[in-house]
Amino acid sequence: MKYKFFFLFLILTLLTACSSGRESTQTVSQPTGSFVSISDTVQSQPTVDSEPQTIIPTETVITSTSTPKPPLAKDAWKQMPVVPVTVSDRAREIYDLGLTLGNDPTHFSIIGDCQNVSSYFLSAFDKPGDFSLGNEYAYLQPTIDYYQGSHSRLSLAVKGGFNAAAVISPLRSDPKSCNPNESPLDCELRVWNPSVVIVSMETWWSDKPAEEYDKYMRRVLDRIIETGAVPIIATKADNLEGDHSINATIGQIAYEYDIPLWNFWAALQPLSDHGLSSDGFHLTFARNFFDDPARMKSAWPWRNLTALQTLDAVRRGLTEE
Repeated sequence: MKYKFFFLFLILTLLTACSSGRESTQTVSQPTGSFVSISDTVQSQPTVDSEPQTIIPTETVITSTSTPKPPLAKDAWKQMPVVPVTVSDRAREIYDLGLTLGNDPTHFSIIGDCQNVSSYFLSAFDKPGDFSLGNEYAYLQPTIDYYQGSHSRLSLAVKGGFNAAAVISPLRSDPKSCNPNESPLDCELRVWNPSVVIVSMETWWSDKPAEEYDKYMRRVLDRIIETGAVPIIATKADNLEGDHSINATIGQIAYEYDIPLWNFWAALQPLSDHGLSSDGFHLTFARNFFDDPARMKSAWPWRNLTALQTLDAVRRGLTEE
């Protein structure tokens, strides 16, 4: 009986954490100002109701190093693999730059909203007994060991309601951990000094076009790459906007920046209701025992498994000859 209450508590906690993000897609004011950085290397989550308007600093100027390319075919992103097959030379260049800047090769960071909170996302991999790889996924254990400590760390750039604009606003930083005028993104990059950064931004304003998402996401990526960390950009499971325009934008950005794409959307398509609850946003929940077929009918085990597989592919692509 106590386990039933424990799992009920977990699910209610997750719903609470994500509810603010869902609401913010409907009611938040659009940020104003501009965010720009000084660099020739490569670099941009929603805000919560009744909070101050997001003001983005204008002191520095960011030069994007994405390569302009023709638009992908409308649904090309749907065919992209869940886990990146190769790591580009561009990603290796960024990684090597980061090593010269002192980045820790065994650290990764997470930038995102409620679907990235540590209680549910990746933290099990720092807790033996809270997950099972089974024989099929035993090859992932070296990557779990390599990034030990990063899996369960509380990122300073993850919070329910964050979006690609909020994460670069100093108004959204934790004042106890971050410097004055430091954005959550910059704070996380400074404090944890990662070599790889998972960028997973599901939440967005429901009335703002994908072009706005694109603008702020590029600023997030430009800033990450400026510090010599390799971004892994993720597609989202939902289609709240109705036309998959956000995921199409994410695919185009990954293509132009030549950075790893974690196509999480594709991983969930075989599941019942594509792994989504009745609200079309929250993921169905089960614990991370990947050798249990019953649990693998839910979305959360697939989120954690495919994120780990992506980290594994990127780690090997960056560090192995």
